[in-house]
Amino acid sequence: MSSTTPEPRHFRALFLSDIHLGTRGCQAELLLDFMRFHDAETIYLVGDIVDGWRLKRAWYWSQAHNDVVQKMLRKGRKGARIIYTPGNHDEFLRDYIGTHFGGVEVADTAIHETADGRRLLIIHGDQFDVVVRHAKWLAFFGDWAYVTALNLNTALNKVRRKLGFPYWSLSAWAKLKVKNAVNFIGAFEQALSGEARRLGADGVVCGHIHHAAQRMIDGIEYLNTGDWVESCTALAEHHDGRLEIIRWTQLGEVQAAKQSAAQVQAAA
Repeated sequence: MSSTTPEPRHFRALFLSDIHLGTRGCQAELLLDFMRFHDAETIYLVGDIVDGWRLKRAWYWSQAHNDVVQKMLRKGRKGARIIYTPGNHDEFLRDYIGTHFGGVEVADTAIHETADGRRLLIIHGDQFDVVVRHAKWLAFFGDWAYVTALNLNTALNKVRRKLGFPYWSLSAWAKLKVKNAVNFIGAFEQALSGEARRLGADGVVCGHIHHAAQRMIDGIEYLNTGDWVESCTALAEHHDGRLEIIRWTQLGEVQAAKQSAAQVQAAA
């Protein structure tokens, strides 16, 4: 294998959420690249993997989306344990809690024990989002506004790529600049950390808000996997129990640059 080709990485566990298969904003090709170079003994799908809300309104399912599903099922056939905790966009799967399909276990929540003995609550997180629980019409309106922002983001990044600039997320930037959004994220993190404490866990792994994070909150380790729409992030547990957020758009661009440089050098 060439030194410019990224070496496959094997982890004790991988955590992915908010892929939103069935939407045009899903970064399925980037996720496929990620899955080619990352394997794990256990893979947690932490909700909103398939976007049932969007598929109900308009069917969209590209070959890349199908490839993601097939790639994940193939990992299961090769021995990975796959646990799926549904979110609000794939809430239809909550009717199948406790069942298996294609080697995938469906669970409302799960407890993952790390190699160094920490207990982590695995939950999507929409259960602690007041808007989703008590004003679903407002959540649907927010979803429409969000998709509009993603469409603008796609157009913006096409221009950025032509100018040689790296990927940048307009919606993620706005999320951190709007005061109400920042306050919501803080309240969400506190609520999920409190639930982990209530259940006697040492930490929580969640998704839902498309904002990857790894921090301690009042003695509880809060870990958010992020998403594969805006930031293309995942959480990984190394074999010694160490936890790491992988930001694939950053790593992928470095790898692509190395491969491009090697091709130019070989042609010279």
